[in-house]
This record gives sequence, structure tokens and C-alpha cells, in this order.
Amino acid sequence: MKVPASLFILWILFTFISEASGQSGEAGTRSLLWEKEQTIKINNGLNKTVIQINLPDRLENLSPKKTTLLIFFALPNGNSIEWTMGKKILPGDDWHYDIQHIAAQTRYLREVMNDHNIIVAYMANELKSWPAWKKQQPNGPMEIKRIVDSISGIFGELHPDIMLNSHSGGGSFIFGYLDAVEEIPGQIKRIAFIDSDYGYEDSLHSGKLSQWLGSSRDHYLNVLAYNDSVVIYNGKPLVSPTGGTWYRSKMMQRKLSESFPFKQHADTALIYYTSMSNKISIILKTNEEGRIYHTEQVAKNGFIHTVISGTKYARKANYRYWGERVYGEFIRP
Repeated sequence: MKVPASLFILWILFTFISEASGQSGEAGTRSLLWEKEQTIKINNGLNKTVIQINLPDRLENLSPKKTTLLIFFALPNGNSIEWTMGKKILPGDDWHYDIQHIAAQTRYLREVMNDHNIIVAYMANELKSWPAWKKQQPNGPMEIKRIVDSISGIFGELHPDIMLNSHSGGGSFIFGYLDAVEEIPGQIKRIAFIDSDYGYEDSLHSGKLSQWLGSSRDHYLNVLAYNDSVVIYNGKPLVSPTGGTWYRSKMMQRKLSESFPFKQHADTALIYYTSMSNKISIILKTNEEGRIYHTEQVAKNGFIHTVISGTKYARKANYRYWGERVYGEFIRP
């Protein structure tokens, strides 16, 4: 496949430093796949965004016969792209390298979904906070939409399905996008909040989500959260009574239930709200111990779950959300 002309449009729209590089693999059964991985880095000094795009192969080698899935993953507050991607921990390494492992979970997904080109765009900014970034931008939501449209344009000839995914403060990136559009485009196939829907408001977002979910069988919404309302941190409540993801996720489910019938069941750890054969999936972690389970929702196969929940690949993957990590052999040094 030739490099699309839209890449040059991106150069015009952005002022950036771009670096495309392959990854050197280690010995083992996975090394050939890892060696093919490519990286495009985009640092935009004008809008203070930092973006790193991970591809399974060189752009011109991606097969147009495969479905292309482009995942925008908006980073949590305070985290670097390197921490978010993750790696094997060595003595002296920062513990943040071992709490998300989006790179390893992506490699796992590429094996399960081997009829797809899976591309992940790690979305960060110089402030390491999407809520703070939006406050500094005069028209933050429209800038977020422009970035999503421009990055998607790189892969326009592959006609990618798009997923908006996020953890923690990264949810602010998704809500910024939703605030910028009158209707969520059909090209957006999946939206996911991994303990990140702090900014959800019925009046702003429920109508758009309901319309989008009802417009196609191929649209999926996944929400993962835990009971943060009972957590005491340094002698104070971790979140306000209505400000945490536990409250906001229940609020979203109640509003969506006006448009879609839900089933509810629970086990010893999780409460499940599902609708339309898992097209909508909201899973809430109970918390009798009052612990902080914020990043564990990502590490315990949370990213994998949000990408394939409700699809044929979920059965093939042989994983369990909130179970043991299934991607260990995909973690690179």
C-alpha cells in the first residue's frame, strides 16, 4: 500500500517532530512480530500535545484486505507514554512501568484479532493531564476533534474503524471529542472509559451516546469503574460523593436505561450491567475493603476487554476481566 496523501496534509495541519522507527526484538517466539512494530512520534509545540502511534508493521505493508482498527488511547493524569506502554520491570525501574501494559495487551490483541491491522495512538500532552490541557486551550474540544480527524487521515486509504479509549483523566479527552460534535460519527465504532468517566453529564452526553449506540449494530460502549466513593486517602475521601467514577457510571447507566433495556447480575467482585448482547457493557468493581483499584482495572486485562467485549474475539481470547494477566509473554524488556 502506498503512503496516503493525507500524511502530507497532516504535516500542514501540525507543527511537529515525527520519528518513524522499528523496534528491535528479543529472542523468542514473539520477536519476529515485535521487530516489525513501527512508531510515529508527533510533538506539537503549538497545542502542546504529545502523540505516539504504534503500528504492527510499516505503513505501506499494512494489508488493505484486513480491517484496520485505530485506537486512540488517552493517557491518565501524571503518566508518560512509556509508563502507559509498559515493560518488564528491572531493578531500579519506576513501578509505573508495570501498571497498565497497553503495549503488551495490544500485542495480545493482534494475535487474537489476526484479521485486523491494530494501530494504537497514545494521546498525551505536555501538562500530563487532559482536564488541565482543556482549561488552557481556548477551544479545546474542537482541537481534540481536529487531532482525531487528522490522525485518522494518515490511515484514510485503509478506511479504519476508530475506537476512543481512555484511563483516568484521559476520559476528559473523549468527552472533549463528544462536546465538539453534534452527532458521534459512524466511523467511531467503540468508546471505552476505564475508570475515566469523571466528566460525564446526562445533559451533555447521554443523548449523543444513545443516538450513536442505536444507529448501528457495530457500535459498542464499555465502562469499567470501581467503588471509589468509600476510599479514604490521607485521611480524606478520595472523591466527592458525586464526583467519582462509581457515581458517574451508575448515573450513565440509569440514563441509558431509558433508551435500552439492561440486564444486571453480580458475582463476588463485580456488578455487570449489559444491554443489546453486550453492545453496552458497564462493569463495576465492589470495594468492601475501601482500597484503591484505579490502575488495576487496566492491568487486569481491562484494555483487552474494552476492545473485544461483545464480539466473536472475546470467546477466542480466553481471558477474563479482573482475572490474571493473559498478556505476560507479550511484555517486552
